[in-house]
Amino acid sequence: MERSLELANMTRVKEFILLGLSTRTDIRDALFAVFLTLYLLTLLENTVIVYLICSHSELRKPMYFFLGNLSCLEMCYVSVTMPSLLTGLWTGPYHISFTACMTQLFFFIVLMGTECTLLASMAYDRYVAICRPLHYPLLMRPQVCLGLALSSWLGGLLVSVAKTTCIASLSYCGPNVLNHFFCDVSPLLNLSCTHVALTELVDFISAIVIFCGTLLVALASYSAIGVAVFRMPSAAVRRKAFSTCASHLVVVGIFYSAALFIYCRPSRIKSMDFNKVLSVIYTVVTPICNPIIYCLRNKEVHAMLKKTLRLP
Repeated sequence: MERSLELANMTRVKEFILLGLSTRTDIRDALFAVFLTLYLLTLLENTVIVYLICSHSELRKPMYFFLGNLSCLEMCYVSVTMPSLLTGLWTGPYHISFTACMTQLFFFIVLMGTECTLLASMAYDRYVAICRPLHYPLLMRPQVCLGLALSSWLGGLLVSVAKTTCIASLSYCGPNVLNHFFCDVSPLLNLSCTHVALTELVDFISAIVIFCGTLLVALASYSAIGVAVFRMPSAAVRRKAFSTCASHLVVVGIFYSAALFIYCRPSRIKSMDFNKVLSVIYTVVTPICNPIIYCLRNKEVHAMLKKTLRLP
C-alpha cells in the first residue's frame, strides 16, 4: 500500500502542456491579432459601461446595477481565459503548472456560474418591470438587488469549490497534454488516470443546478414578458419591446446552448477540437456581445455617453 502511494506521488503530473486554440503556424498570427482586438474591445466596452453607471445618478437603477455587475464579471471572465489563449497563439504549445491550472479552472467556474445566475436575475428584473410595474419599486428595492447579486457570486463560488476540489484531487500520471487553450473540466477529466465517476457526477449535478435552474428562471421570465408584450395595445410599443427581448434571448440562448452542451453531460467529451470551438463562443463571443446588446443599444446609456463625451 505504501509503495503504491509512493509510486503515485512519483508519477504525479506537476505541469500540463496547453496546445492552444490552433497548432497551425500559418494562421496563428492572424488569429492572435483578431483575438487580441476582441479582448481589448471587450475590456473597453465594459470599462465604459461601469464608468457610466458609477458616475451618473440617472443610471442608478436596478437594471443598471445588474448590468454593472455583469460588466465587471465579463472583464474578469475574459481575463481568466484570453491571456492563455493569446499566449498559445503567440508561442504555440506552452507549459502551465498544476497549481496555476487549477487556479485558472477555479476562477473560470466561479465566473461562469455567477454569469448564469446574473443573467437569470436580469431576466427577472425585466419581468417585474414589464409585467408588474406597480410592484417594481418594492420587488426590486436596493436590498433585493444586492441580495440577488451577492447570491449570484456566492452560488458561483460554492459550485467552483465543489468542482475544482474534486478535479484537483484526481491523479494525473501522464500524458500531460491538454488539447485546449485553457484548463477546462473535460480535458482534465480525459487526462486523469483514476476513476472519475464521482467527479463526473458532481460536475453533472452542479451543472444541472446552476445552468438548468437559472435557464428555467430566464426562460420563464422572458416567456411572461412575451405574453405581456403581445397584449400591449400599441404596435410600435410591441415592436420595440419585442426587439429588446429578442436580442436578449439571442445572447442568453447562445451562451446557455454552448455551456449546456459541454457541462451538462456526465461523460468525458472526446471531440476536443469541437469543444474548443464551443468554448470560444461563451468565453469570447458572448462577453463582447453582452455590452452591445444590454447597454450600448440603450437610449439612456447613449445619452449619458454623449454627456460624458460632451457631444451634441
